[in-house]
Amino acid sequence: VQLQASGGGLVQTGGSLRLSCAASGFTFDYGSITWFRQAPGKEREAVSCIRTRSGITYYDVAVKGRFSLSRDNAKNTVYLQMNSLKPEDTAVYYCAASRWNLISSTWHIRTNYDYWGQGTLVTVSS
Repeated sequence: VQLQASGGGLVQTGGSLRLSCAASGFTFDYGSITWFRQAPGKEREAVSCIRTRSGITYYDVAVKGRFSLSRDNAKNTVYLQMNSLKPEDTAVYYCAASRWNLISSTWHIRTNYDYWGQGTLVTVSS
């Protein structure tokens, strides 16, 4: 399984970016894909998760209402649309895949993920 994250960049406060996570060797018939982020000097935290078959999504409270997660099963790709970006969204963003249909109490736990992609840097300037 390989996860390829892309779409990061530099954007001003209030701007938008769309991240992509292309998954090869991972079936979208079952499981979950989640975006995590890690800011300098901070722990890696879960941002948003999507169950790949049903499309059920979960969001961290810090991004709810600003970020939107979707998937294209034909392309085995998950998209994170990030709007109204803030400087505190600056981080390296990673996508991760789990073989399980994670639920609201488990999607944010890093040890539930079997595969990780490389990160993509998002920088939001003030």
